[in-house]
Amino acid sequence: MRTFCTVLVAGVTACAGASGQTQLDLAGAIGEAVAKNPELAAARARIEAATGRALQSRAWPNPTLELSSEELPPHRGGFSDAQNMVGVAQTVPFPGKKQLDARIGAQGLTAAEWEYFSRELELVRDVKIAFYRALGAQKKLAVTEQLAELAGSTAAAARKRVEAGAAPDQEQLRAEIEHDRAVAELAIARRDVAEALKTLAALMGRPRDPLGALAGELTAQAQRPDLDQARDQMLARHPNVRAALAHRERAELELRRAKLDPYPDVTFGIAGGHGGYPNEALMAFRISIPLPLLDRSQGRQREARALADIARHDLSATELRLTRDLAVVDERLKAAAEQVETYRTHILPKSEAASRLVRTGYEAGKFGLLDILDTQRTRVEVQLAYYDRLLELNTAQAELEALLAKNLSATPARLRGFNASKLLREEDNPPPKPLGTKEGKR
Repeated sequence: MRTFCTVLVAGVTACAGASGQTQLDLAGAIGEAVAKNPELAAARARIEAATGRALQSRAWPNPTLELSSEELPPHRGGFSDAQNMVGVAQTVPFPGKKQLDARIGAQGLTAAEWEYFSRELELVRDVKIAFYRALGAQKKLAVTEQLAELAGSTAAAARKRVEAGAAPDQEQLRAEIEHDRAVAELAIARRDVAEALKTLAALMGRPRDPLGALAGELTAQAQRPDLDQARDQMLARHPNVRAALAHRERAELELRRAKLDPYPDVTFGIAGGHGGYPNEALMAFRISIPLPLLDRSQGRQREARALADIARHDLSATELRLTRDLAVVDERLKAAAEQVETYRTHILPKSEAASRLVRTGYEAGKFGLLDILDTQRTRVEVQLAYYDRLLELNTAQAELEALLAKNLSATPARLRGFNASKLLREEDNPPPKPLGTKEGKR
């Protein structure tokens, strides 16, 4: 089995070297996807939009320039005989409103940053799965090519035996049927490779560029963590949970903000000018307070309470969904690891041993050419099935790593290096409280 696998890998490597293309490894594919994927670029742009909203939420309303002319004589004189004044007015929000607005904007920015990392995790997971599928398709193509070559040589040998009268015609027909089947399967294997490479190229942001051969191997070892510990780790650091937590904090801040809406903002104004008599200076001071008689923000408060409930339920639903996905992926990984081990330690060695026995028996005259052909096909089918089990194991491993956020390259602090959220005060953007505490779970 080791000799067979070595020959397959060497064949793939030789083909890539002959084509002169640089082989793409998994790390290179992930790096290029993160840099060029348009969906990830859109997520970064959403962070910039959230940054703008957060900065705008800290701004006070602009002062108002006021010009007035009073007691203007209707029949004589003009503005020179009136009381002309110029002044400014400034609306001062009720205490606590602007602070809450700033914290709401900061929590919105935090949610956008965690959503970016969630998309990055999903992209890395998708690139891994697409890479493994393309790699597995290329490995299976090499096996299928060998099967077609063996079937062709077997059909040629059967034809010579029939022509020499050493075998019946049915032996030649059976060998030719096996060769035609192998050729048809080879076309399917090539199609699978092309589709897998196109999927990977699209995730990398270059759907029109050929990728060529891939460098790497499908691992046969599963890395299964302790399920309870993994669940705690997932709920503590997964971006979906952190984003849901930020949305919940934002919704609760918006509810507090809605409760302050009935309290009016006060407008202060001051003006100066002159009257209709010479050297008559005037000063005016004005305070304007809206009366919350008709609109006491009942509708907004009701909406804010509902949105806060939605955010709390969304957080719980996110935790339940991730917990369920973790259990399912862990079972998949366990089953795939057991199947890979069975193939590696039992099925593959037995297929190799059967192939050697048939070859030895054929040389001794105990078996016919068709027995050799059947044994070869069985060995190849076992190898293809083994690659399918390896692909399932690697796919489940990639999904598990995404759930545990092992590929999380940084935290929102890294993102603040390329957006304006660093202008926000740290006290206005407190980090989400860890889950498992009374503050983090309500």
